[in-house]
Amino acid sequence: MKHNVTLIGMPGAGKSTIGIVLAKVLGYDFIDSDLLIQKEEGKLLWEIMRDCGNDGFNQIEERVNSHIAADHCVIATGGSVIYGEKAMKHLRSISTVVYLKVSHRVLERRLGDLQKRGVVLEPGQTLFDLYQQRIPLYEKYAHITVNVGHRSVANAVAAITDALASSQASGTL
Repeated sequence: MKHNVTLIGMPGAGKSTIGIVLAKVLGYDFIDSDLLIQKEEGKLLWEIMRDCGNDGFNQIEERVNSHIAADHCVIATGGSVIYGEKAMKHLRSISTVVYLKVSHRVLERRLGDLQKRGVVLEPGQTLFDLYQQRIPLYEKYAHITVNVGHRSVANAVAAITDALASSQASGTL
């Protein structure tokens, strides 16, 4: 296993919540790339999207994620990180990328105000449209996929650590 683990997936998949617990279990530090973006820009995610538009936000997200320097960290990314090829190549090079897979139905129950959560939607685009658009990208960039939709945080963390150990043992990482 590489010395970092990066979590990708839809908003509401549990990247931050699961990431914190996973970091504790692995004895790693935790980085939330959305918080790095907010700190660098001095604004909340939804304010950046309002002021810069979706394309501007995606450029900022790619820049910030492309420069993450980490060792023994769990990195929780924003759901739209997969639109930045440079960022994803960087994250794949410094970490094992784990896609936290969740069904659309579960996401709808978990998510509240999409704009306040910092979800990048085009005008007229629905959550389902976004979900369908992103799945192939999550699958493309992930080293490992773990279905976490109906799992507790503890069970999700256990499934991720098992998947990491299995991939390491089989030499696929």
